[in-house]
Amino acid sequence: MWDERYAAEEYAYGKEPNDFLAANIARIPPGKVLCLCDGEGRNGVYLAQQGCQVTSVDASAVGLAKADALARERGVSLDTRAMDLAQFVIAPKSWDAIISIFCHVPPQLRAIVHQQCVAGLRPGGILILEAYTPKQLQLKTGGPQNVEMTMTLAGLEQELKGLDFVHALECERQVIEGRYHHGTGAVVQVIGIKP
Repeated sequence: MWDERYAAEEYAYGKEPNDFLAANIARIPPGKVLCLCDGEGRNGVYLAQQGCQVTSVDASAVGLAKADALARERGVSLDTRAMDLAQFVIAPKSWDAIISIFCHVPPQLRAIVHQQCVAGLRPGGILILEAYTPKQLQLKTGGPQNVEMTMTLAGLEQELKGLDFVHALECERQVIEGRYHHGTGAVVQVIGIKP
């Protein structure tokens, strides 16, 4: 599905970073940043433009090829890894920041990935996450079609134990990101710091 979506010449979710990420860029320390489900690279490239050393992981090699092209266009570079998150191991205490923007995976895998995120951050490291909530299925403005793939704040508080939340919110906001995220979105946002 993702290779097919990313095969078009246009960037499915645009070339600009996610609004929530961009609004919180000042919180991200310089250093190594891991972008989960980075697709065509709009968030990874933006972070590289801010001076971060970015590794972008996505299941779609087609999407990451476009990420590399966008990086070249913007005069930066990414370390891209085309692999399913079930096979990607987040090494402990390896990352200054981990970014998870609309990274919707099955619940069992999500719990494992989130545990690895907590362990993978260095002390003082930050996780920035935005995802769709179950209410998004009623809005039909993008995101997963299966409620199990969505996230709630209560669930994230359990899955991300070990982080100190400095921002934790469920809300509705305008999400205008290319063709596939367009309109009012029901989202959960988390910013967590590793003590």
